[in-house]
Amino acid sequence: MATDSARDVVLVLANPVSRPAPHAASNVLGYGSGDSYRNGQRAMSTLAELKQRHGLREVAGWPIKPLGVYCAVLRPQPGTDRDALLLALAADQRVQIAAPLQEFEVYSGAPAGKGYDDPYLKLQRGFADIDAGLAQRASRGLGVEIALVDTGVDVAHPDLKGRISGTFNMVDDDAAAFRGDRHGTEVAGVIAGVGGNRVGIVGIAPQATLSVYKACWQSGGTTGARCNTFTLAKALAALFDTDARIINLSLGGPSDRLLELLLSGLLRQDRIVVAALPPDGKIDGFPAEVPGVMVVASSQSGQAPEGVVLAPGKDILTTQPDGGYDFASGSSLAAAHVSGIAALMLSLSPDLHASMVRTIIGNSSQGAGRKRVVNAAAAVAVLPDARVVDLDPE
Repeated sequence: MATDSARDVVLVLANPVSRPAPHAASNVLGYGSGDSYRNGQRAMSTLAELKQRHGLREVAGWPIKPLGVYCAVLRPQPGTDRDALLLALAADQRVQIAAPLQEFEVYSGAPAGKGYDDPYLKLQRGFADIDAGLAQRASRGLGVEIALVDTGVDVAHPDLKGRISGTFNMVDDDAAAFRGDRHGTEVAGVIAGVGGNRVGIVGIAPQATLSVYKACWQSGGTTGARCNTFTLAKALAALFDTDARIINLSLGGPSDRLLELLLSGLLRQDRIVVAALPPDGKIDGFPAEVPGVMVVASSQSGQAPEGVVLAPGKDILTTQPDGGYDFASGSSLAAAHVSGIAALMLSLSPDLHASMVRTIIGNSSQGAGRKRVVNAAAAVAVLPDARVVDLDPE
C-alpha cells in the first residue's frame, strides 16, 4: 500500500529488545532475520491495541535500531479528524512520537534546456568560481565516501561509472526509474563526476565515491522531486551502519521530530552533514534547523543568512540521465559543491572533526561580508598535507 501524506500518521513506540552482536545476514537497515534486532513484544502489543482503539490500518512499519524504537505509518479511517487523532495518540504515555506523515522536496530549478554532447571544463562555472582545479593539485577526494540521500542516479552515466559504491532504494523496486531520476544524477555529477576521461565534466572530488539512498521520487515532469518522513527515516537509519563521513541532503521541508532524532544521532557520530537552504531563505524545518548541519545557499541568491555558507548554484553544468549533460540551478547544486570540498579535505586529513571542516570551509570563503563564497583551494590549503597547492600561480 502506498503512503499518503494527506492522510497517514507516523507513530513511534519504544522497542526494547535484546541486541545480539551483528551477523553476516544483516541487511542494509542493520536488521537481519533470526538473531538480530527485531520487533519487541511490548511495542507490537501496544501498536495492536492502538490500531484497534483508533481504527488505524498499518501501511508500513519497521524497527529503528539506532533509536531503540518501532516506527509505523498508519492510515486513519475515512472522515477521521487527523489533528484530533494525533492529539489523542500523543496523550498516550506509551507513544514517543505521533505526527503527520510529512512531505519534503529537493531544491533544484529546471534545466536551462540546452544539452551538450561533448561539454568542456570551461563551461563549469561553479568549478571555476571555487578554484576546484587548484584544490585538485593536492586532493581529489580519494578514499572518501559520500552518502547521497536524494532521488536515484544514472549509475551507467559515463561520468559516474566507477564512482558509485552502492545503491539503496527506499521508495520502490523500479530500477529503470532509479536510473532515470534527474535530481540525484545532477547532484552526483557536481560532487564526483569522473575527471580525465575525455568526456563530460569534472566533479569537485572526482576520486571520491558515492553511496546513493533513493528516498525521493520525481514528482511529474522533470522539475522536482518529493520525499516523506517514511522514506527519509529509512535512509537515515541505514546510514548508522555505514562508514560514510559526509551526508549530502539537497532537500528540505517542515520540522520533523523523528527525522531530527535520526540526524542528530548521525551528527553525534561526527558525520559531516551538508544541506541546502530552502528557497525562502529561512533556516527552519528539516534538515536545515538541526544543530551541527552545514547549510548552503546559492551564491547568486545574495547575502547568506547568519551561519549559512554560499556556493555556486546557478547555471551549473552537470550530468543528466541517459548519459546527458545540461545546466541546472538551485541550492541543491550549491550544497553539492560543499560536499565535494569536504571530501577533498577528508582525503588529506581523514581524522578531521566535522566541526573543524565546517569552520575551515566557512573561514576560507572568499569575498566581502556575508557575500563570501566557499573556495576549495583555500580550504584545502590550510591542511598540513596540502603544500602543493599554489593559491596564486601567476
